[in-house]
Amino acid sequence: MARIFRINGAGALPVLLIALFVILLVLLIPLLILGVAGAAFARLGFSWPEAIAVIILMIVGYFINIPVWTFRNSGPDAGSGDAAVFDAFTGEPVGDGQEPAVLSINIGGAVIPVAVSGYLLYVADTVSAGTLFVPIGICFAVIALIVAATTRFSPGWGAGAPLFVPAIAAVACGLLLNGGTGLEAAVTAFVGGILGILFGTGAVLLMKGKQAGIRQISIGGSGMFGPIFLCALVSALIA
Repeated sequence: MARIFRINGAGALPVLLIALFVILLVLLIPLLILGVAGAAFARLGFSWPEAIAVIILMIVGYFINIPVWTFRNSGPDAGSGDAAVFDAFTGEPVGDGQEPAVLSINIGGAVIPVAVSGYLLYVADTVSAGTLFVPIGICFAVIALIVAATTRFSPGWGAGAPLFVPAIAAVACGLLLNGGTGLEAAVTAFVGGILGILFGTGAVLLMKGKQAGIRQISIGGSGMFGPIFLCALVSALIA
């Protein structure tokens, strides 16, 4: 008697459970990251709502750039084609090699981190009586040099700072210059690291971006936001 093999389907319930698990995973991972980041910022003296608000503002502000300066750019992609000079053979207009470029400040990657740095400086100064300015200055110089040396520039995309190196270096400076963990070490790493990343990467982007004819230069935007956010998070953990 021939046997008939039957393969029973898994049914709808396991499929629904798998789909529910995936949905919960997608929802819980951002909430977990937000919770960890909020707890880290709370160690700096922020209340829990204030810490969450700062993080959300940084993330939302990443998509907002404020134009602050328009200048004449030059580079291989900068020809505007609007010049009143025409090629003698083709009759086509010849660009003057310059193109208006816009320098912008990113809200989430520059304005908010700098504002938080100013607040932390004010709070730490009332506790340490101004003794943190030297460690912060040293940390700033170290991070700016490291970032300027390791930032890679892409003419079609912009400047990209390494993701982990600035945060690790800033935390190391904070710990070494203040003799261990604590609020002073966290403020040194946070302020020196954030300002060092902005200055080092911004300098590279301005110098090489102008030469390459980049039309949009965002300080704290693409290529900078990730290292800045990570530096702020890791620095807060050593408070």
